Amino acid sequence: MSHSRSGFFWRPFDSLRRGPGGSIPVLTLLGALSGSVPSPAHAAVPLGFDDARHLLNRTSYAAGPADIEAFAGLTREQAVDRLVAWTGQPAVTPPPAWAAEPFESLRRFRGMGPEERKLALREMYQKAFELQSWWLTEMLVTPSPLTEKMTLFWHNHFVSSQQKVRSPQLMYRQNALLRRHALGNFGDLLHGIARDPAMVIYLDSASNRKGQPNENFAREVMELFTLGEGHYTERDVKEAARAFTGWGIDPDRGEFVFRPRAHDDGVKTVLGRTGNLDGNAVLGILLAQPQTAEFVAAKLWREFVSPDPDPAEVRRVAAVLRESGYEIRPALRVLLTSDSFYAPENRAVLIKSPVELVVGTLRQFSFATGEPLPFVLGVAALGQNLFAPPNVRGWPGGEMWINSTTLLARKAFLDRLFRVEEMRAMAAGGGGVEAPGMAARVADGRSRYLQAMLDVQFDGGKWLSQFDGRPQLLQRVVLASAPVTEPPPGVQGMELIRHLVLDPAYQLK
Repeated sequence: MSHSRSGFFWRPFDSLRRGPGGSIPVLTLLGALSGSVPSPAHAAVPLGFDDARHLLNRTSYAAGPADIEAFAGLTREQAVDRLVAWTGQPAVTPPPAWAAEPFESLRRFRGMGPEERKLALREMYQKAFELQSWWLTEMLVTPSPLTEKMTLFWHNHFVSSQQKVRSPQLMYRQNALLRRHALGNFGDLLHGIARDPAMVIYLDSASNRKGQPNENFAREVMELFTLGEGHYTERDVKEAARAFTGWGIDPDRGEFVFRPRAHDDGVKTVLGRTGNLDGNAVLGILLAQPQTAEFVAAKLWREFVSPDPDPAEVRRVAAVLRESGYEIRPALRVLLTSDSFYAPENRAVLIKSPVELVVGTLRQFSFATGEPLPFVLGVAALGQNLFAPPNVRGWPGGEMWINSTTLLARKAFLDRLFRVEEMRAMAAGGGGVEAPGMAARVADGRSRYLQAMLDVQFDGGKWLSQFDGRPQLLQRVVLASAPVTEPPPGVQGMELIRHLVLDPAYQLK
């Protein structure tokens, strides 16, 4: 399978520009939901090149000059409406065939002998890798990078991990749930994730029974999903855990079930509300708390604007979130059209995640790739193992992405990626790397990796032709700020590209 990119999104924004009548039907709806009128200061002012570049690189993975220029003539509102209009579409990459097969019972390991169990585990690990490859491929080919970014955002908000769930099928289903609601309704997503079988397993809801409540889900739904630390008491956790008793999973069908006999139907008090509360009622109470909207708005701010949320701006976004009934689109629209988003002090202050670095580089420079093996392993080696966050809090992100080890690994990955033609030349000349076609017939992982790298192609001359006569534009497209080290005089071509991508500024967005 080969994925070839020309331009930013293989020109997917052309599809947006060719909408019926050239109009964006969600514009009026979003404006009504947000209850806002565009500020006269920027309502009719085009973004310009640098603001368009900033918007596209924060909401996608990377942007090429043609797409930046296409957005440069739009106002803030028009640009954001164009971005969100293409969200909500299903993935374009077919999932692994096993995703639609009958569910593999979680009890299948019982009674297995050592060898049979070993083979079953190996098959499970292989499917988990195929699932990672599927998602990374979708990130590379999607016409809606914002959908993928938001799906990953929610994956790191509503955390679960293949390492504990031990079912690639359930992890795929959870990804589909996150994707459906990626820019939809947070309340619907919260209710859905509370019943999601992968989450039920990950946070031990299945062992939460009357008389023996398990507090894991009740605690995390308050601390990590809705309110944040310091906005509930231990008593609230204990009472909420009672409300969620009886929520479980059918281990043979992999589906959510409610077991009335295991449910505590006594009176409970959660966050000042008293009654015969069940899990649905508790989720409703959490959504009714103003702090929930502020908690979600602050996380959106840290994802798209800066590491340090502005309290007043967060409250403004949170108000839109609540007034719209927790619709994500209007809240994101307000955030991405705000003066704060475009403020100079909020440029180049976010560090690219491993996914953003790897996927963004492949997309921006129009790499053609075959098997995604090197890139699945690459993002994992850099600290972001898809479908396997490190703990219930997810990847901490921000400055935690960078340390002496990961910074060197990032630079090594980029240097190797932009020398694939040299590697191919060595292989063709018998320089110690298996020639194309040879490694495919060798079963070991190293040969698969080498073959996959040999399948990577980058036409530097064609890519650079976008900048003919505009040498200064190259730096403005590739970097979010001025380089730490200016390119030496006379450097051009591939050497200039390598200089820019290895500059510390390339790690920022």
